Amino acid sequence: MKHIRLYFAIIVPILALAAFMLYRGSDAYPAQVAATADTTFSLATFLRTAFADPLSTALLQLIVILFVAKGLGWVFTRIGQQAVMGEIVGGVLLGPSLLGWVAPDVFVALFPKESLVYLSILSQLGLLLFMFVVGMELDIDAIRDRMGESVVISHTSIAVPFLLGVIFAYFSYEHYGVMDTGFIAYALFMGIAMSITAFPVLARIVRERGIANESTGLMALMCAAINDVTAWCILPVVVAITKAESMHGVVVTILLTLAFVVVMILGVKPALQRYYQRQQTQGAKKGIEFIAVAIFVLLTSALISETIGIHALFGAFIAGAVLPAGRELRHGLTKRLEGVSVSLLLPIFFVLTGLRTKIDVLADTSLWSVFVCILILAVMGKLMGSAMAARLSGFDWRESLSIGALMNTRGLMELIVLNIGLDLGVLRPEIFTMMVLMALFTTFITAPLLDLMARWRR
Repeated sequence: MKHIRLYFAIIVPILALAAFMLYRGSDAYPAQVAATADTTFSLATFLRTAFADPLSTALLQLIVILFVAKGLGWVFTRIGQQAVMGEIVGGVLLGPSLLGWVAPDVFVALFPKESLVYLSILSQLGLLLFMFVVGMELDIDAIRDRMGESVVISHTSIAVPFLLGVIFAYFSYEHYGVMDTGFIAYALFMGIAMSITAFPVLARIVRERGIANESTGLMALMCAAINDVTAWCILPVVVAITKAESMHGVVVTILLTLAFVVVMILGVKPALQRYYQRQQTQGAKKGIEFIAVAIFVLLTSALISETIGIHALFGAFIAGAVLPAGRELRHGLTKRLEGVSVSLLLPIFFVLTGLRTKIDVLADTSLWSVFVCILILAVMGKLMGSAMAARLSGFDWRESLSIGALMNTRGLMELIVLNIGLDLGVLRPEIFTMMVLMALFTTFITAPLLDLMARWRR
């Protein structure tokens, strides 16, 4: 009781004196309150005033993005699709195609232009971590065991749609190409965008369906891994050609890229292996101390590849591939980094892609015929190209078509390539939107096609 009486004896007089001074001050110096022109409540006005602080805006954006992405991801898993499909669709729905159309004021208040810079940086960090994990997940030894047929199928699945993409670019450049970047850049990007396969999405489909140990599942995984490596070797060349102002610049960029890869494989990889082995002999906690080193290698490799003139994502991919081959180490790093990149940062990338996807640019009905043409070429090139190569390699038609259906999965990797093309000014918004829709459709039909092949077997 003594302390309570002492507390009130000290605090109450101080608060009373402060209240008295505030009262006298308000009379002596009244605030000049500006008259408000409109007192009508609206959600957009509330968002602008309540979340005027950049941190508040960023937190609100992350909450909305995660809620929509994970909610739709759960819905899509209920209908037999991958969660990533729901997250991509969620990103499109939060963009101008739905939210910006239904509630434009809310859309502008939720995603003000000045905030997109920070969201873009977060999404790029997420992509760097994601590509780093993709590089770690590559099983080079498994690929080497069945290198012959997997290379034939994989490279056929690249070459056929790549050719069809270039042919499409030739006939569409006059209407949909960007004159500033030229035909070569446009044709190369259309070719690479047609030929990409989403290895992470494919791997999840194979594992969830329990076909990872079957011939079709194993072959599809190997082909997708080779496809990823090949595509991420071709993409830097395409970016170099697009960015370079002369052929001399292209040659220099390619030579620097080759030198960078050689240093990473012959220099960095053995050094990381020796460091990890020394850690193990000293009894250091497995994986935990190595994370800082791995992140340093990731960021340095990404910076070098970006400085060379290719893309930072290529550096992240190479950094993951040169890590020590210990299964326990890679599994531990993947488990820690994938949670941050896949759960938190990648949905931001999907939303930014959705903000760039404007379905209203396809208001002209003639553009939908172009989209159907892109869709047919993409499916024919990837699915049928892979299936024909698999059939010639000794698989029966059911297995060949199953491999083709899996290789036709584009998903996230396609969106990465398309965003690079849009950032470089190679793709116009109409083509970008059509290619995003194509990526969604070709990934969406993978599960139904596999179900059809399973019924064929029975």
